[in-house]
Amino acid sequence: MTDVRLDRRRLMAVGGCALASGMAGLVLPVRAAGLAPTPSMAGGSNNYRPGAPIVERIGGGGFWMTGTVRRAGDGAPLAGQRIQIWAHTTEGYESDQRSHGATLTDANGVFRLEMPQIVPAFGQPHGHLAYDGGPYRTVFLRPVMPSSKDKSLEAHFVLEPV
Repeated sequence: MTDVRLDRRRLMAVGGCALASGMAGLVLPVRAAGLAPTPSMAGGSNNYRPGAPIVERIGGGGFWMTGTVRRAGDGAPLAGQRIQIWAHTTEGYESDQRSHGATLTDANGVFRLEMPQIVPAFGQPHGHLAYDGGPYRTVFLRPVMPSSKDKSLEAHFVLEPV
């Protein structure tokens, strides 16, 4: 068995570590309880069209864009929030008006919008989403799909009040 001697230097180091880890245990849960807002992604606002209409579906469908919208801090779901969606699809470019549409979140903060299959643009299959109105900061997302064969893409918003 090893003989461990606690001289003043070691006692201070061990005590400091214990104090630091004890304090981290008190501080970190408070920080973890607050849900941070989603930052806008680079390229997310490309080809954005303010005021895209709320639609039942974009084009012929066959692909689902889904996600959630929650409030920063407490993570509460946000109902009735407008999410605009657009992408380069089998039916049009992301700059085409017919490739844009918006939907509203349900009572649980969930949104779903059917659209044509997303295809690669600039080498990557990706969608564009925006929260662009109301009492929260505007957020633009540009999630990339793992495969252009995927039939859905999910994106989540955590919104910060203005």
